[in-house]
Amino acid sequence: MTVDPNAATQSWPPPEPERRPSAARYLIPALVAAAVAVALGAYGKVHDPTGTAFNLAGFSSTGAVKSWLATVAFFFVLVQLVSALMVYGKLPGPSWSATLHRWSGRAAFLVAVPVAVHCLYALGFQSYESRVLWHSLFGCFFFGVFSAKMLLLRSERLPGWLLPIVGGLVFTALTILWLTSALWFFRTFGVTT
Repeated sequence: MTVDPNAATQSWPPPEPERRPSAARYLIPALVAAAVAVALGAYGKVHDPTGTAFNLAGFSSTGAVKSWLATVAFFFVLVQLVSALMVYGKLPGPSWSATLHRWSGRAAFLVAVPVAVHCLYALGFQSYESRVLWHSLFGCFFFGVFSAKMLLLRSERLPGWLLPIVGGLVFTALTILWLTSALWFFRTFGVTT
């Protein structure tokens, strides 16, 4: 009997077989997303709106401030979409595409937070017309799905399709928010500051 010197040796103890991820790995972010969305909606509904939350010098109204901040956030979300396509190899891109994706997401979130605070505190969850109802629903949904995405980013061995789906939901929600607020404002009152 001859021994093959190139044959793989057996390690001890033998490696454990691959385990399938538990459902809790996906259930916890989904439950957190639902809790965030419901909590924001409930707070917005029971809170008595103040009518104004902030104003910045140089802007004619809080609506203008909110619309411009939302537009900046929407710009960063478009950068997020393009950089995600580069990271996943669907578009050619530089080696720093992942860094661009991370930082544009941070910037979009930081610019969106004052807008959300204004909406919740000054306006609350409203449903007096369909545009406003959709805006309120997608505002709550956005922060819920964003929370889930942040939790999933820290998970290991995720299916390759999961983060693009959740990221797509974040993108879609913020796009609808922009369409039902900033675009509406600019079309109704003009592109003013």
